[in-house]
Amino acid sequence: MDLSNENIIHIKKDGIEYLQFKKLLEYRDTITHAYSIGIDKDYRTIGVNLEEIPNDKYTKNLKNYENLCNCININYINLTRPTQCHSDKVKIINKKVLEDKEDFNLEQYESIDGLITNEPNIALSTTNADCILLLFYDPTKKVVANVHSGWKGTFQKISQKTVQKMIDKYNCNPKDIIACMSPSIRKCHFEVDKAVADECQEIFDYTGKIHDIIEQTDKEKWHIDTILINKIILQEIGLKPQNIIDSGICSVCNSKQIHSYRVEQEGYGLETAIIQLL
Repeated sequence: MDLSNENIIHIKKDGIEYLQFKKLLEYRDTITHAYSIGIDKDYRTIGVNLEEIPNDKYTKNLKNYENLCNCININYINLTRPTQCHSDKVKIINKKVLEDKEDFNLEQYESIDGLITNEPNIALSTTNADCILLLFYDPTKKVVANVHSGWKGTFQKISQKTVQKMIDKYNCNPKDIIACMSPSIRKCHFEVDKAVADECQEIFDYTGKIHDIIEQTDKEKWHIDTILINKIILQEIGLKPQNIIDSGICSVCNSKQIHSYRVEQEGYGLETAIIQLL
């Protein structure tokens, strides 16, 4: 099924499928990007310790990345990926650690969930299987960021903290920043227990939109809209509503094309989002 909509284009090229944001394609002379589509389980092997991965699977996984990078004119050895842990930590990247291969599974990127750079030819990558991946671009200051924000990261406001870091480090104006949100689990399927719902209410009650964010579906279950939360907190820090672009795709509803932890459970796979300055 073609997942294209008003905000994204679903591309099939050389046997590879991926999504691109129409808004970011307006700047194709200065950036390139993609969000992978497909349910090849081997995508999940990147990001864990190499010694824990069979060599043939790791090699196949790197080939997956290389194929996707070739489609968007990136040399895959430019890839830099954090070892995500649902934190609010965002790292500035000024230079790759390894010159002749991809920066995967490195100590320098342990327990990091967001990357920022203003350097060309450093490809920032993150992975998800229901969590939100956010691609940021400031076309004025030429700064990009790539952030993994599950519900824990969302509750810690990692997307807002990323923007603040872009402001502090690169003097970005939030009114110039574009934020694009990947396919992820949506309110229709993000069901939680009372403890998580209570935590959410405690953090975001001040917004005045808590009844839009949380919906109780029965006595023991609640649904939470993490996409809406990120829209709210990004606008709080100064992003224009028209510059917050949502893919509008639920990973659970589209689990035949996109990895979903809630659907796949043990043995789940991961998709990847990549962005790079040219």
